[in-house]
Amino acid sequence: MSGDEREIESFSEREARAEIDRLHGLLSAADRAYFEQDAPDITDAEYDAMKRRYQAFEIAFPALKRDDSLSDKVAGAPVEGFNKVRHAVPMLSLAKAYSDEDVADFIERGRRFFERDKDLKLAFTAEPKIDGLSASLRYENGVFVQGATRGDGTVGEDITANLRTISDIPHKLWGSGWPASIEIRGEVYMTMAEFEALKARSAAVGGQEYVNPRNTAAGSLRQKDPSVTASRNLKFFAYAWGATTADPAPTQYEAVQKFGEWGFAISPLMVRASSADELIAQYKKIEELRSSLGYDIDGVVYKLDNLELQRRWGFSSGEPRWAVAHKFPAEQAFTTVRAIDIQVGRTGTLAPVARLAPVGVGGVVVENVTLHNEDYIAGIDSNGLPIRGDEPIDVRIGDTVVIQRAGDVIPQIVRVVLEKRPADAVPYQFPHVCPVCGSPATREINEKTGKEDSRRRCTGELICAAQAVEQLKHFVSRGAMDIEGLGQENIELLFNSGLVKTAADIFTLRDRRTEVQAAFAARREEQSRQREAASGKTRKATRSVEERSFEGLDKLFAAIDARREPELDRFIFALGIRHIGETTGAVLAKTFSSMAALRERGLEAAAAGGELHEVFPSVNGLGDTVWEALRDFFENERNVAVLDSLLEQVKPKDYVVTVSATSEVAGKTVVFTGSLEKLTRGEAKAMAERLGAKVAGSVSKNTDILVAGPGAGSKLKDAQALGILVVDEDQWLEMAAK
Repeated sequence: MSGDEREIESFSEREARAEIDRLHGLLSAADRAYFEQDAPDITDAEYDAMKRRYQAFEIAFPALKRDDSLSDKVAGAPVEGFNKVRHAVPMLSLAKAYSDEDVADFIERGRRFFERDKDLKLAFTAEPKIDGLSASLRYENGVFVQGATRGDGTVGEDITANLRTISDIPHKLWGSGWPASIEIRGEVYMTMAEFEALKARSAAVGGQEYVNPRNTAAGSLRQKDPSVTASRNLKFFAYAWGATTADPAPTQYEAVQKFGEWGFAISPLMVRASSADELIAQYKKIEELRSSLGYDIDGVVYKLDNLELQRRWGFSSGEPRWAVAHKFPAEQAFTTVRAIDIQVGRTGTLAPVARLAPVGVGGVVVENVTLHNEDYIAGIDSNGLPIRGDEPIDVRIGDTVVIQRAGDVIPQIVRVVLEKRPADAVPYQFPHVCPVCGSPATREINEKTGKEDSRRRCTGELICAAQAVEQLKHFVSRGAMDIEGLGQENIELLFNSGLVKTAADIFTLRDRRTEVQAAFAARREEQSRQREAASGKTRKATRSVEERSFEGLDKLFAAIDARREPELDRFIFALGIRHIGETTGAVLAKTFSSMAALRERGLEAAAAGGELHEVFPSVNGLGDTVWEALRDFFENERNVAVLDSLLEQVKPKDYVVTVSATSEVAGKTVVFTGSLEKLTRGEAKAMAERLGAKVAGSVSKNTDILVAGPGAGSKLKDAQALGILVVDEDQWLEMAAK
């Protein structure tokens, strides 16, 4: 949230006005992103925290409450392009509860409000809070005549035509007993299955990417062409009503059951309860069922059941006092493990991945989560200690698990819900052979510690297709050879077509132009068939598939030719030798100066097979792990053959050290941070080292220069606090040129 986080009581009136205005601006921007653009840019938890602080300021400083206070209206404004609909009864938002104590407080407030009614027993309903787009449907004499979005709560958009395409919305109410006029309200949503199917269809034709079901449902509902909305197979749950000529029933629960009789889909998880404990029990039940529902929910809504008592309790700050939304923790969710798959990386590592029942976490649908290695699956760390609970708890297929997104980014398993474990679930047996090539998969012994490596690796190396294709992707990647036009999809295409099996084959593609053209043409033809299958229409092409497939080949061949004389450090890194990253590649380039010298020393170490330091020099920053990796690489005759074939096509530049006594950076310690726009991070580091500077990864009192690009964060603050020289990329290049 940033800003001034002091206690509200410590603010002066002038400071409070400024803070209210700041929060008003942030909340308004978040409202526009969520309600009008269907693209939320902060989490629900962050938004709610800001909203609570905003309202607390209004309470503490009532004279500063703005005329356009966000506390008095529902967020969002009607989107331009649809006719406007004014709601006869406003569509209000709900107060939020985040803990069991908040729920107990809600119940207690109700009991205090009605305390004069000594014999009154309060009942409440609990139902899932669907994460979709609110809509209001007006029925006259049982016939659907108009539908609208919530908009700003007072005015919404007329989306009648699009709502008519949703099968859960009856065009005429079923049965009898409905009021002459009533607005049925509920949530339009998209199921997880439909969302995944839409993503697959879009990916097949190179279409747009979809972030999550809620945003996709909202965008689908606002389509100008109702046929597009119809193709998205949206759903609708009814749970409330607006203007009506008569109450549907005396209670909230009975009214919703009536909706079911009239032809609407209603939540089967709605219950009636009389205590906070019963409501919280239903909350926990729904939370555990969350991943199996097939649609996204973000909490549970509690409402006072009796409609007459609802009217008596009334409203406050644009929210009903008689209802509250108990939100799920934003960062966690329950789901189930459907399968455990093994992926093989470029260095042969067998990486287990849990395939999950799709579940929304922090606005993102999570379907996969890494299980790291076989020890992690067994529930122990590298020291054999439990990582989940007091005792080792393994992960099994069929398990219910709690997941969260670490740092709101990377999904991870927090715990296994043992009481939900199926009786037939068995411990996962990690494979001891590579699932791709069938070669043995082993865990190496660390010579220093005597312990097994936590990762199991395929020993097939270049005969393993998975390692080969991942190695090729690494070879052409930005930090390595950086060959434009050879992304992951094109590498897979060329590999699967038999055109590129080793890195050397990339540099002979121009000589096999006809075969390359045929491979690209076949892919385009298949994509065209998929588009036609997805749309149900045959597209008439203005140009032949063959013509389209040839586009860009000359540009691709030119990009390949432009990398025939790479920098030595890039080339070493591109080889993908285990334990040799960008930084180590730069140190090796500086140490050996040429690829010929490095190759000669590597072959010498492979032949000697003894004490590595008798062959390799003592270099600060390079230890036995690197030297062993080089020896192992050159001990493999297939690796040497591939390297030699590659060196027939590529001539890496010798590394030239240009340390000058007059250089401004010679002998200095330099740190790079932020985004560099004219150099890659690897190029910048190599340049500094060629000029005699030492490159460090963090800022300390020993740092002399910080090169800060856009997006520089804590390193910039640390450097400024220590009085270290800070320069931008252009200034760095000027210093390096002197």
